[in-house]
Amino acid sequence: MMLVHALSVSERWRGVLTGGTTTTPAPSGPMELPISLRRAVDRALDGIALSDLKRAADRLSQRYRAEVRDGRFHLSDDLAARAYLATRLPATFAAVRSSMDAVAEALPDFAPVTALDVGAGPGTALWAASDCWASLDDALLIEGSPAIRAVGETLSGAAAPARIEWRAGDAAGDLPDLEPRDLVTLAYVLDELAEPARDRLVDRLWSLTAGTLLIVEPGTPAGWARVVRVRQRLVAAGAHLVAPCVHSSACPLAAPDWCHFSRRVARSRLHRMAKGAEVPWEDEKFVYVAASRQPGARPDARIIAPPWNAGNGRIGFKLCGRDGVQTERVLGKRDGAAFKVARRLDWGDGLSTQDQPEA
Repeated sequence: MMLVHALSVSERWRGVLTGGTTTTPAPSGPMELPISLRRAVDRALDGIALSDLKRAADRLSQRYRAEVRDGRFHLSDDLAARAYLATRLPATFAAVRSSMDAVAEALPDFAPVTALDVGAGPGTALWAASDCWASLDDALLIEGSPAIRAVGETLSGAAAPARIEWRAGDAAGDLPDLEPRDLVTLAYVLDELAEPARDRLVDRLWSLTAGTLLIVEPGTPAGWARVVRVRQRLVAAGAHLVAPCVHSSACPLAAPDWCHFSRRVARSRLHRMAKGAEVPWEDEKFVYVAASRQPGARPDARIIAPPWNAGNGRIGFKLCGRDGVQTERVLGKRDGAAFKVARRLDWGDGLSTQDQPEA
C-alpha cells in the first residue's frame, strides 16, 4: 500500500504543518502584505488623486500586457511608481513570497544572512525575504529607475534587515564590484530585456550566488518560455534545481501548455478603486525557478495545475514527477490515508509517496 505525504507550500498560509504531522487548518484566505509594508504603502499613496492613480495604473497595465520594450522603464515617473504600489505590489509580493516558501520547504537549513536583489523595484523581494527568513541581516538592492528606487528607499525604512543599501544600476549592465551573497533574486525583470541581455544577466547572477538564486516571472506562456531558458542555463552550469522542478531533465510540457502557478491576493479598497474591480481579491499567475549550490529535498512530484473533481468523491491531480514525465493521478476514498492527505493539497504543492508498513 502507498501512503501519500504532502510537501505543501500553500499549507504554510493555511496553518497546516507539513512533513507528516498536521494540525487543524486555519481558514484559507488571500495573502496580504505585511502590516508594516501595508502601512508604509498607505503613507506613500496619501494625497494622490484617485483619477490620476487610475490613469497611471491603466497605462502601466497596458505596457505589462503588451510586454513593451521601447527603452523606457515601465516605472519611469513618480506617478507610475505609486500606481505600481497600489495595483501590482500586493500581487508581485505574493508571487515572490510563495516562491520563497517553496525554497524554504526544499532547503530547511537555508538561513540567508546576505541578499542581493537586481531590478528591485520598490523592494518587493526584500520584504518577502525578510518575512520568510528571520536570519536576513544585510541586503543590497539594485534598481535602474530613479522613480521606483526613491519610493523603494522610503518603504524599506520600515523593513527588518539591519543593513539595507540601494544602488542605481541597470539589470542589462555588467553589475561590477559585487560580492557573492547567500540569496540572490530577480523578480519580474527578464520580460523587460532582450534575449542576449537575459542570458548574460542570468550567468552573472549565478556567479554572484553563494547559496540560492530565485527568479520569478509572470505566469504567461512567454514568461514560462523565459524561465525554461533560464533553467537550461542553470542546469548546464551545474546548479541544483530546488523548486518548483523535481528533476533536472528537459521540461515535459509543450505549447500550448505551460508551467505556472497561482496565488490569491487580497485587494485593499484603494486597490479595487484604482483597478475598477469589485471583488476583494485577485489571482496572481506566476512562474519561477530556484537553483542552489547545494541539493534540496525534492518531493516525488509537483502538482502543476489546479486539482479537479474526478467524480464520485475523487480528486484528480496533474503531476510533474522526478522521472521528468508529466502524469495524472486520481485518488478517492478507497485510497484511505493517501486520499485524506491529498484532499488538502493544492496547485503548486509537492506530493511524495512511500511504502506504508503493514499493520
